[in-house]
Formats: sequence, C-alpha cells, structure tokens
Amino acid sequence: MNTIKPIYISAFALLILAGCGTTKQVVKTTDHVAITAPLNVHKKAPLTEMQLKRWSHLDIVNDTIPGMSVDRAYAELLKDKKGVPVIVGIVDSGVDIEHEDLKSVLWTNTKEIPGNGIDDDNNGYIDDIHGWNFLGDITKENLEYERIIKDKSIADDATYQAAKATNDKKVAEAVMGKSRLEEMLAAIKEGDAVLVKHFGKPVYTIEDVKAITSKDAAVEKSKTVMQRMLSFGLPVAELKEAIEKDLEDSKALVSGENLKTDYRKVLGDNPNDIKDVKYGNNNVMGPDKKEILHGTHVAGIVAQSRHNDLGGDGVANNVQILTVRAVPDGDEYDKDIALGIRYAVDNGAKVINGSFGKSFSPHKQWVYDAIKYAESKDVLFVHAAGNDAKDIDYADNYPTDADDKKTEYADNVITIGALNYEYGDKVVARFSNIGKINVDVFAPGVQIYATTPNNTYQYLQGTSMAAPNVAGVAALIRSYYPKLSAKQVKQILMDSGVAITTNVIVGGKANDTRPFTVLSKSGKIVNAYNALLMAEKMSK
Repeated sequence: MNTIKPIYISAFALLILAGCGTTKQVVKTTDHVAITAPLNVHKKAPLTEMQLKRWSHLDIVNDTIPGMSVDRAYAELLKDKKGVPVIVGIVDSGVDIEHEDLKSVLWTNTKEIPGNGIDDDNNGYIDDIHGWNFLGDITKENLEYERIIKDKSIADDATYQAAKATNDKKVAEAVMGKSRLEEMLAAIKEGDAVLVKHFGKPVYTIEDVKAITSKDAAVEKSKTVMQRMLSFGLPVAELKEAIEKDLEDSKALVSGENLKTDYRKVLGDNPNDIKDVKYGNNNVMGPDKKEILHGTHVAGIVAQSRHNDLGGDGVANNVQILTVRAVPDGDEYDKDIALGIRYAVDNGAKVINGSFGKSFSPHKQWVYDAIKYAESKDVLFVHAAGNDAKDIDYADNYPTDADDKKTEYADNVITIGALNYEYGDKVVARFSNIGKINVDVFAPGVQIYATTPNNTYQYLQGTSMAAPNVAGVAALIRSYYPKLSAKQVKQILMDSGVAITTNVIVGGKANDTRPFTVLSKSGKIVNAYNALLMAEKMSK
C-alpha cells in the first residue's frame, strides 16, 4: 500500500495469521547512567490502560516495557533546560490541523498572507499557510505496479514484467480469497449480532468476550469467533470496514477494474514530468477528513501537546508540524514525494517523517535527489521500514538510502522497524520488516495511541507509527542540541539505543527465532534518555 499503513487489520493478513531476577549492565556517561536492557525479564501483569496509552514513553528498566524512556528523559535530563523550536515535516496523507491537540503545534508560514490568493513568498505555492497539498482532491490511487502496467513507458521491460507478475499473483490470490473473505465477513456479522444481544449493549471489549460463560452453543461459537477477531486490537465496526474494503479490492482485482481508473487526471499535472510543479492546493486536510487518519496519527505521535489532559502526549515539545499531503489511499507518486521533501526542506524542516513505501518506484531517482538535497541542507529523513514481515536487504521497499541495498548514497536517512509492547521474545512486531543492512534501528510501533481526525484518538500500529516515534526523539535532540548535524543525530539514535541481546520471534512465527542483533544495523531500540545523554557529550 501507499503509506506504510497502520495495521488496522488486512483481511488477507487475517487469512495468513492464524518473574525472574534481573542483571543490569551500566555505562557511565556524564553524571547519569545510560540505560541498558535488563536480561531475562518478562512483565507478568498485563498493561493497564494508562500504561498502554503511554507505553512508548515508558522505561525498559523501571517498567519492563520496551519504551523509549521519554518520560524519564523529561524528568531527569530536560527539566531545567530550554530548547529551540524545531520544524518537523509530515509527508503523509494530510493532517487535521483543526484538531484540539494539534492546533497549538502547527507550523505557520509567516511569509504568506492568508486567503489573498497571492504567492506572497514567491515559492510557487499560493497561500501555503500550514503546508501544501500535492494531491488536490484525490484520495484514492492505483498501486505503482498497476500504473506501470497501464503505462509501459514509465519503466523498462524487466520492471514491467515484474509488475505484471505481481498483478497476476494478486489476481490469483483474490480469486482464491474472495469466498473466504465473504465467509469471514458473514461470521463477524453473525457473531457480533449474537454477542450484542447477549451483552445487551452495542459495544463490548475483548475482556467482555473472554469472560463469557454460557451453555448456549451460538454464544460459545460467537465467543470463539469474536475473541480471535478482537485480539487484533480493533473495534468490531473497524474490523467489518477493513474486511469489506479487502473484499471490494479483491473484486476489483478479479474483474480487472483495478487497471481501468485514472485517478490522477483530475489533478491536471503530468506525473512523469518533475518540472511540472504548479499543481495541488493549500488544503492540507484534503477533501475528506476520514482520509487523513494516518497523517493525523503520525503528527500526533511526534507532537501532540504534552500534559494538557487531552488524548496522549507527543514525544517532542517545541515542535512545529509542517504538513505535506502527498500520500493517497494507494501508492504515492515519486514526483509528489520528491517535491514534498523539497518543500519541507525549503520551509525550514530539520526532521522529515516518511511513513510510506512501495515495492516499485519508476522515478526513484527524483526521490533520491530530493533526499540528497535534504542532506545538503542538514535535514534528517526518518523512514518506516514497512509492514510485510520481509527482509528488505532482499525485498524492495522504496525509498531507500542504498539503491543497491548495500551502499548508502546519503547520510541523513534512518529506517525504522517496529517493536511490540511485550518485552521478551515477542518484542519485534510480527508485521515489521527487518534487515541487517537496510533497517537501522527499532522503535515502538504496536498499539500506539495518538490523534485522529475530528478531535478523536485511536490506537494504531505499523512501522508508520514507529517512524514518528523516532522523528520525535530526533526533534528533541535537534531542539536541545541544535548544533548537532543530521548525520550526528542519526548516529546518536543508532549508537545510543538499548541493545537487545536475546533471541526473538520474527514475523510472528514461533518457530522462527533469531538474535535481535541481526535484524537491524544497530541491533538496538531507540531510547530518548540515552540519546540525550550522548547528544550532551557530543555537543561539548
């Protein structure tokens, strides 16, 4: 998909997924002690609701939760310090700039006069007050392999054949899976109806379901079905919606409808001409707030206001969110991403979050050039590793900072895998991509609580959520230690992380265990406390 989507629950994924003592090692740094992972510790009690909402901010030693020690960093390291404002570019599906918990952290272009229809700052974008929308009124898009099949001119023959093979495989899967999806949807609807009647209320939790004791065969059957479905952490309504969408997509694949629609034509630009830049508008929320859930959630993880008794807390204070709407429901265009990165750089972003990715990238050089441009302007690009449970040292996941999967062309890209909140052998999110060369470090990415459109808050998961957690820590470093370069910040994030030295389950497969150290370049998980300690030392 386009954005490295939060793992709501793909119906296809549903088809596939079926107290000890501690030893602590310490490293002396300045007046504080760097955090290292306790060995052979597993949290026995389930997380409370408050812990779950904040788990990415908690401490791996004090809480035995593999969070980033954000709260501890604020309490012990930052309480008497003042930082400088840092602009973070959110290149995504759009952000709800009217959200109660984001309004106070928005970047505002002071060089533009709102609503006068004039490009006051002469940057080519009229009335770009809070960012720019490169998608106009587009919400849905084709996947890149579909666009390649429709227009052979944008790729070489080998890429075209690979795209066609991908489509053929997906069609075959859709033919086989369509009836199963229909069965699943029917089972959920039937099970939900039975349990709604049993509970006497329209909404219930997985805890309610687990507690059911009944001699009614229909209730027991529904308990089994709905307990499995709710184990993915989504409300019943969202489960139904996700499966209905997968069913709709399956029907489109089987019929060939997926190759017929040209969504881009309403925008009026030539997506294969990087010099054609005058398109889009300043409505960074797009035409439909429901379609900006992903970007709003990502922005909240980085910067939702701290300690204001609303929703959750962002990782970073002193942050201004600059919105670039460039990622639709489908695959992003290379052109939009390249121009979006350049826009964020030119308007002062020091950190850019990219929670998107795809397997085909016909104009990848445009994106590479934009990343190198960001490098030349000392901007860190934080990228999600992807949610396919694949090794991206071998599988494609664009954009990358090493086109040959070995040699980096830029020093300002950091690629993030996702962690689960269970410290132990299940600490790696079962969906997360891995890569000893091409994943740099891991961060919390399961059940992350943050802003969603219309003043709401939700738990979402994916490497899409892990990346902004790291972008938030990067923003903290750049705020309190502004003299450090993007390259230095990247190295701090990797080198200061907490090393996990045990074996972990990979891809959610209990029979596939590997040393955590081989799943990324650093073999570590991001830790804000350690990062700030190292930043303090490096800045002297």
